[in-house]
Amino acid sequence: MKNKLVKMMALLTATTMVAAGVMGCGSDSSDANADANTDTTASDTTANADTTDGSDLSGTVTLAGSTSMEKLANAMNEAFMEKYPNVSATAEFTGSSAGIESLEAGSVDIGDASRALSDDEKSQGIVENIVAIDGIAVITDTANTITDIKSEDLAKVYTGEITNWKDLGGPDEQIVVIGREAGSGTRDAFEELMDVKDSCKYAQELDSTGAVLAKVAATPGAVGYVSLDVLDDTVNGLKINSVEPTEDNILAGDYVLQRPFVMATKGEISEQNDLVQAWFDFVLGDEGQQVASEVGLITVK
Repeated sequence: MKNKLVKMMALLTATTMVAAGVMGCGSDSSDANADANTDTTASDTTANADTTDGSDLSGTVTLAGSTSMEKLANAMNEAFMEKYPNVSATAEFTGSSAGIESLEAGSVDIGDASRALSDDEKSQGIVENIVAIDGIAVITDTANTITDIKSEDLAKVYTGEITNWKDLGGPDEQIVVIGREAGSGTRDAFEELMDVKDSCKYAQELDSTGAVLAKVAATPGAVGYVSLDVLDDTVNGLKINSVEPTEDNILAGDYVLQRPFVMATKGEISEQNDLVQAWFDFVLGDEGQQVASEVGLITVK
């Protein structure tokens, strides 16, 4: 009897140990499954975060201002919308001062100015964001034999002190002085750089870069100024002080007529909405600066 009791107790103890072992194995399996599920969820979250690349960016960016910046603005808009298909970027070309006024009024996100901002504009909270550098080319009709002009003589041409090309070694022909309208960034930059502010004697004042180019090309004896990036073979581009208007000469500081291309904002870029910040990330990044280079401008990065 005693032997039977011992055997029964031994069997009960063994059974209990086996059951405990089975339960222990089940617990390890559940923990492993929980850990696996946790790892999978974390992996999925990381993958989703990594795919957030701005492709869901949407809305409209509005620009207005300089006619000299038309080629740049249109090229930037096209490239930006290609990268972000759900975004619309629009630009109006109303002149630099008008663009800054639209920005101040809050009717556009960005004001394009082909000149440095004035102290008065800056005092209104307008921030000057330089996106490229441009040269200003002085042009004549293709029949004109003058190829080089001193900066002091150019100033005298625009103030009316020199009125005939023969006084500069050219043909006996009246000089027809063509310029831009008041408020033009190109005009402001040219007059400031030549130190002839508000003293020019214009035969005609035109409202766009293209109009000046076409008028000078079609007018014997004409002289005008345009953005370097629109210079073509319909006109002659003059050297100034024997220096050609080229990118290398502008970068070296040898060519006197150069100015910034500004995309102004009301407040710092960091204070703008996400879409406008994305715009400047693009414009000032490698892709945007490549666009600026392709349209004939000098990059700032």
